[in-house]
Amino acid sequence: MSALLRSVWEEPAPPGAPRRVWRDWLLLAILAPVALVEGLVRPELAWRPLSVAVAVALTATVLWRRTWPLPMVALAFGVCGLVPLLTDRDALQQDVLAFVLLLVYALFRWGSGQEVVLGGLIVVGKLGLWTAAGQAGLADTVAAFVVLFAAATLGTSVRYRARARQRELDQVTLLERERLARDLHDTVAHHVSAMAIRAQAGLAVVATHPQAAIEALQLIEAEASRALAEMRGLVRVLRTDEPAALTPTPRIADLAGFAADAPDGPVVEVQIVGDAGGLAPSVDRAVFRLVQESVTNARRHARHATRIRVRVEVDDASVRLRVSDDGESPAGPLPGSGYGLAGMAERAALLGGSCAAGPGPEQGWIVDAVLPRAGAPA
Repeated sequence: MSALLRSVWEEPAPPGAPRRVWRDWLLLAILAPVALVEGLVRPELAWRPLSVAVAVALTATVLWRRTWPLPMVALAFGVCGLVPLLTDRDALQQDVLAFVLLLVYALFRWGSGQEVVLGGLIVVGKLGLWTAAGQAGLADTVAAFVVLFAAATLGTSVRYRARARQRELDQVTLLERERLARDLHDTVAHHVSAMAIRAQAGLAVVATHPQAAIEALQLIEAEASRALAEMRGLVRVLRTDEPAALTPTPRIADLAGFAADAPDGPVVEVQIVGDAGGLAPSVDRAVFRLVQESVTNARRHARHATRIRVRVEVDDASVRLRVSDDGESPAGPLPGSGYGLAGMAERAALLGGSCAAGPGPEQGWIVDAVLPRAGAPA
C-alpha cells in the first residue's frame, strides 16, 4: 500500500497539456453571461451582488484548468467554501457553479501525482465543510461526492488511456527505427563483403596483373564511400543485435513483384517514372517498405477494391510515391491500420521526408509520401 501511495505521489504530470485554445475562450464566453443572467433572474439569491460577482469571476478559472489544475481547484473550491462562511450559508447557490466539475476533471487528467492528492483533499475538505456548516444534508453531500468522483474517474481513465496509446505509438516508432537500422546494417554488411571479395581478388593478382589490383582498389574505395554514407544514417536510429544479412534487401526495382502476388485479390499496377538507379540505398528500401505496407493495408481493408495503383516518380531532388485503390471510401481511418500508418510516417521522417494517408476525394484510400533523393536524416 505504501508503495502504491508513493507511486501516486511521485507520478509526473502528463506531457503536452494544451494551453488556452479557442474552445476555452468560447466556454468562458458562455459561462460568464450565464452566471450574470442567472443572478438577474433569481432575485431570491442571498447576497446577490456578491454571489453574482464571485460566480462570474470564478468562471475565468476554466482558462488555466489544464496548465494550472491545482491552483484553479484550490481557488474555486476555496472561495466557494469561505464566502458562505463569511456571509450567508445560502450564498453562492447558482447552478452555473457546476462548471467546477471541469476543474476536477482537468486536475485528474493533467495534474501531477502531488497535485491530484492535494486537490482531492481540497475537494473532500470543501464537502466536509459544506456539511459541517449546515449548508447541505448528508444526502446532498453524498450526491455531490458521487458526481465529483465521477468527474475524477473520467479524468483518470482518459489520462491512462492516453498514456497507453502513447506507449503503443512509442513501440511502433521504436520498431520502425529498428527496421530501418536493420536495413542500413544489411547494406553496410553487403558493401563490406563486396570489399572483402575485391581485396582477396586484388591480392591474388597483384604480382602478375598490377593494373587489375589497382582497379580492385578503386572498386574498394567506391564501396567504402557508399558504406560510410550508409553508416551516417545509423547515428539517428535504434536497433537490437541481429546477425548481418549478406544479401541486399528489396528495393524499388522489386516493386513489380507486387503485381504477381495474391492473384485472387485486387490487381496491383506498378508505374515507375524516372531513373531510380542512383537513389540512396536507404531511400530505395524505404520506398519499397512504404509500398509494401500500403498495398497490404489496401488488400486487407479496402472494401470491394478491384485495383491498387502504385506510382513512383523520381526526379533530381526527391522521390514521390502514391498508392491508391478503387474501393469504397472509408468514413475514417482504416481499422487496425493506425499503428502501421504511424510506422510509415516515422520511417519517412527519419529520412527527412513525409508520409500522409487518408480517404480519396471520390473513392478508396490514398497514401502519399515524399522522400529526399539523398535520404538525409531529419
